[in-house]
Amino acid sequence: MPRQHITAHIAILGCVCLGLQAYLFHLDQPVSAGTTPAAGQDFDSPASVFVVVNKERPLLDPAYAPGDLADAGGVALRREASDAFARMTADAAGAGVTITAVSGFRTAEAQAALHADYAGRYGSALAESISAQPGHSEHQTGLAVDIGAADGACSLQACFEGTGAGAWAAANAHRYGFIIRYPAGAEHVTGYAYEPWHLRYVGPAAAGTIHDAGITLEQYAGLYHPPGTPAPPPHPSLDPLP
Repeated sequence: MPRQHITAHIAILGCVCLGLQAYLFHLDQPVSAGTTPAAGQDFDSPASVFVVVNKERPLLDPAYAPGDLADAGGVALRREASDAFARMTADAAGAGVTITAVSGFRTAEAQAALHADYAGRYGSALAESISAQPGHSEHQTGLAVDIGAADGACSLQACFEGTGAGAWAAANAHRYGFIIRYPAGAEHVTGYAYEPWHLRYVGPAAAGTIHDAGITLEQYAGLYHPPGTPAPPPHPSLDPLP
């Protein structure tokens, strides 16, 4: 091979490696000043559209159930999220893409049964990476919806990103207030494997910021701290229920 070709190949490989290194560094950073969440956003209350619930942050009320659930294509979501989902799927249909709702609100009891089923079938380690414990699930907030394609292709699989429905949602869901909650490459932040089908409603403004910055909800809320940085304050405890 001519020397100039070898030199060019080395340069290209160097650029690719530098680009990958920069991407991984970006994912490991806390949210920057340019994406600081607006004052007054509540990341703790179960009824807040900004609530952050994950393996480390259970819902303050483990039995929480929204009081404003509405139909969203055959599943239940909170009214605000349901209305946004209806607008999103209508616009997608107008563009020739059908997006279906696969799963929405789940009670704590339903989540417990689902997690136990996954643990029985796949083992506890895998179940922890793909399913939340009861009280730790976004589905219990009524703000999360799992979506699918009309033909069921790649349902609840990473390859869903390559379907028309998956690609359209990735490019447009934020315009309606939804984010891909568990993005690729952010498993160390979210605690879950990549789920291109799992959308979470946070409202158009927050969703736009999260999408454009390429960050997670944890980073947006200032709750992710890379190793070696100060830990966030303890999650506030719930007052005893009457």
